[in-house]
Amino acid sequence: MPTMSEKILAKASGNDKVEAGDIVIADIDIAMTHDLTGPLSLESFNKIGAEDVWDPTKIVIPFDHQVPADSIDSANNHIIMRKFVEEYNIENFYDVNAGVCHQILPEKGHVVPGDVIVGADSHTCTHGALGAFSTGIGSTDMAMVFAEGNLWFKVPETNRFNITGKLKENVYAKDVILNIIGQVGADGSTYKACEFAGETVSDMSVSDRMVLCNMAIEMGGKTGLVEPDQKTIDYVEKRSNKPYQVFKTDLDSSSLNIIDIDVSDLEPQIACPHNVDNVKPVSEVDQEIDQVFLGSCTNGRLSDLRDAAKILKGNKVSKGTRMLVIPASQEIYMKALDEGLIKIFVEAGALVSAPCCGPCLGGHTGIIGPDEVSLSTSNRNFKGRQGSPDGKVFLSSAAVAAASAIAGKIVAPGE
Repeated sequence: MPTMSEKILAKASGNDKVEAGDIVIADIDIAMTHDLTGPLSLESFNKIGAEDVWDPTKIVIPFDHQVPADSIDSANNHIIMRKFVEEYNIENFYDVNAGVCHQILPEKGHVVPGDVIVGADSHTCTHGALGAFSTGIGSTDMAMVFAEGNLWFKVPETNRFNITGKLKENVYAKDVILNIIGQVGADGSTYKACEFAGETVSDMSVSDRMVLCNMAIEMGGKTGLVEPDQKTIDYVEKRSNKPYQVFKTDLDSSSLNIIDIDVSDLEPQIACPHNVDNVKPVSEVDQEIDQVFLGSCTNGRLSDLRDAAKILKGNKVSKGTRMLVIPASQEIYMKALDEGLIKIFVEAGALVSAPCCGPCLGGHTGIIGPDEVSLSTSNRNFKGRQGSPDGKVFLSSAAVAAASAIAGKIVAPGE
């Protein structure tokens, strides 16, 4: 019997049934590119001599990586993309004031269960949290999608992480996914669909499920997936009027590998330099820090800002440590303003910036210098990821980031 991925790709390719290992040509429901990868896609689009895009209503273009433009090159990239949007009547264009692409797509109702979604960004797997098959592709592949509206896929096998246990206080979805990556390794799910299931996931919000799916790529996953439930439906129907179809995995599927994870005794986790699978409990990490980054497509959502603000309220960021807070979207920024969270951050001594990717990609606001140490709520800590290759990046939850900003070193909340 089929998995979620097999069912979705069968529908999208016009087949009654497909199996892991099959090569299919699947119709695309949403194609996303942004200000950094978009110009490369357009260069290839022009080289193949495409006369038009296949469907201007199904292309989504947010600006998020270098916004506002921080160099002549990035400003030129913006010009290239704006001209493309105008020439081909792209309806779903989000300029520099919208937010991070992987927040914008679900927030604006572009993602629904059963869709096939591709993005010229590796963390496109985030959208599987809503029951879609969503994956990152290269810029040249995106050019073909723009022109034809379909793409070939090898149907993946599935690793289903059955997560059980009630999370302790100050332990979050970020700790769960870091722990899983630490267990299976950076190549532990290479070209596999990573499904997240079990009672712990059922208890999570849609935002928390996005955290899990966002980091599926960090263990080599082709996509991350959570089976839609009532929380999913409520989230989707509030934001979208698109038709959708719910698919669930048959547990007797021959391509399914179930991995049981008990998180009952889990403590906050830290990914240490320079690999995401170099994961340790926070109690085993003794490290002073120069910068804390709260934001990104992993942990820049309203729940993350609330978690951090609760800890920071009435406290100050440690002298010698700087803290950068970047909400994932303008909508989140406005809600944080209404709730007084932004005031808490500013009064604590943090710098709050407009929604964008920030230092996550190592090419914009808040990069670190040689020998500096960053504690980040983002998803990657490779050498040079947030600036200097001589710096170090540690990854954590929003709560650990806030507590560590106060302490000036990596600590668990409450220490």
